Amino acid sequence: MSGKACRSCGAALTTSFVDLGGQPISNAFRAVEQLSSPELFYPLRAMVCADCKLVQLEDTPPRDAHFHADYIYFSSFSNSWLDHACAYATAMIERFHLDGASRVVEIASNDGYLLRNFNARGIPSLGVEPSANVAAAARAQGVETREAFFGAQTALAMVGDGLSADLMPANNVLAHVPDLNDFVAGFRILLKPSGVATFEFPHLLPLIRNVYFDTIYHEHYSYFSLLALLPLLQRQGLEAFDVEKHSTHGGSLRLFVAPAGSDRPKADAIAHLIAEEKAAGLDDLATYASFKDKTYSAKRAILSLLCDLKEKGHAIAAYGAPAKGNTLLNFIGAKTDFIDYTVDRNPNKQGLFLPGTAIPVLPVEALVERRPDYVLILPWNLAREIMHEQSALCASGSRFIIPLPRSHIV
Repeated sequence: MSGKACRSCGAALTTSFVDLGGQPISNAFRAVEQLSSPELFYPLRAMVCADCKLVQLEDTPPRDAHFHADYIYFSSFSNSWLDHACAYATAMIERFHLDGASRVVEIASNDGYLLRNFNARGIPSLGVEPSANVAAAARAQGVETREAFFGAQTALAMVGDGLSADLMPANNVLAHVPDLNDFVAGFRILLKPSGVATFEFPHLLPLIRNVYFDTIYHEHYSYFSLLALLPLLQRQGLEAFDVEKHSTHGGSLRLFVAPAGSDRPKADAIAHLIAEEKAAGLDDLATYASFKDKTYSAKRAILSLLCDLKEKGHAIAAYGAPAKGNTLLNFIGAKTDFIDYTVDRNPNKQGLFLPGTAIPVLPVEALVERRPDYVLILPWNLAREIMHEQSALCASGSRFIIPLPRSHIV
């Protein structure tokens, strides 16, 4: 029994979802001089609230352990994500008639990858980002950015400075928030009465269906269904009026939200998705209890494939150094005895070592230079983009391993 309270509704957490063992912080990459020093591991246990059905981590490191001056994730290194951001900006400008008199305030704006699309169209924008280095990268390309963790106090301070928002994008940040009620309250404070917030986040339903256990890591405090999220929004004076499904991150939702009492008509998509979630059992604790065994089965399948290849003498490298990849490698126990090295486009990761496994991170060019027999794609959600990028490697005879949702060789 946990003894912890649900970070959304406050009910006692008593039901386990999955235990992925002791894990390092997923983005705590190590320099060579640190490899001989002890490394911090934390329990990675997810629970489900029996009352509101929010899946969430039981014990977590403080947020400052993740988002700081040396934060290593930069959004701009994925072409498909940049395309997704550009398409989002175009769609929002058209749907909500944004122009030079509007203001867009993005929460967790990272390196300005999204807001630069609004700037290019003459729409004033402001980013709120807690990590100093990526905030600096955003400013370097002309994206105004405030360095802060967002919540009610930050929103009140911005209102005090005369700011309000017509559109508030919050892409892939909701899961990163330890105090959900305070965070969501900030949107109600900063939005204009006619304003719209959009929350984009990985959807719990495909996570459970496809056993995407690697998307569980310490930066992700919570894992959302629409069933779990709607009461949280209502509690903070907000209401959802539309929802879209997107393919990003193995299956995501984009939820459109307005201040409660707004005159925006509610799309049928909301009711349809709630019905789909209930039909899939997301309102039944038995659905969550079965996830553990499915996760252990997926672990055995990935390990079996890697063991077979190594026993046959094949050289295996990896592509990417995402947080999800570090969860996967640490959970299955694959270090340099399985994976010789990984490569990544982000120069901030190159020359470092993956947390927990100490697998070295090299530039992407190393793949063509070394020509491994197999390449394990850690950001499996970008597999098509990566295989297209590495078509020359494919032509030379290397093959790709996609670990999830079903481990197989391409």
